[in-house]
Amino acid sequence: MKINIAFDVYGTLIDTQGVLNLLSNFVDKKAQLFSETWRAKQLEYSFRRGLMKRYEHFSICTKDALNYTCAALKVALSDSQKQQLLDSYLCLPAFSDIKTALPQLAENYQLVAFSNGDAQSVNTLLDNAGLLEYFSDVVSADEISTFKPSPEIYQHLLDRVNSSAEHTWLVSSNAFDVIGAKSHGMRAAWVKRSEDAVFDPWEIEPNVVINCLDNLLQHLNK
Repeated sequence: MKINIAFDVYGTLIDTQGVLNLLSNFVDKKAQLFSETWRAKQLEYSFRRGLMKRYEHFSICTKDALNYTCAALKVALSDSQKQQLLDSYLCLPAFSDIKTALPQLAENYQLVAFSNGDAQSVNTLLDNAGLLEYFSDVVSADEISTFKPSPEIYQHLLDRVNSSAEHTWLVSSNAFDVIGAKSHGMRAAWVKRSEDAVFDPWEIEPNVVINCLDNLLQHLNK
């Protein structure tokens, strides 16, 4: 059976810090803190909505997190500026290692984009980044109205790719995503995008830790 590799999108393939240039025009010296707070709140809101069974599109979590960040950092953005920031989530840049690694991986493995974002947004984002052609499918949490790391999401992935957990890898820079996949019996690679990143100290560890996707192929071939 062919090995499937499911790639998380935001933070793994696509650099969510790509909003910094635009943010710098709006909030100047607060741009880095604003971006980090916005991203952290975006994830928190998805977790909370999943637990509460009060699902909304990931874009709503993103919008709510943006409004929270403005209030928390006491930044007054116009409706137009907020919309520009939200629109930027459709044209964020890919990490520099992605465009060299994906063509090599696609030669031997079936690649799937696997995201909390809705399929239309993820397709647009990957297309704008020049990555969509490498994926056989885009699997979205939106299809079953909940978010990672719910076990339902990983089972939905396996059902969509018609594969078993032992024949499916998850590749993600998000520790919660890696732990979720491992808890469901999958193998997982953690992409440690920053030297400061810390993996959650649970009793679940990734099968592989890499700092860029170029290193993934050698681990898969072992």
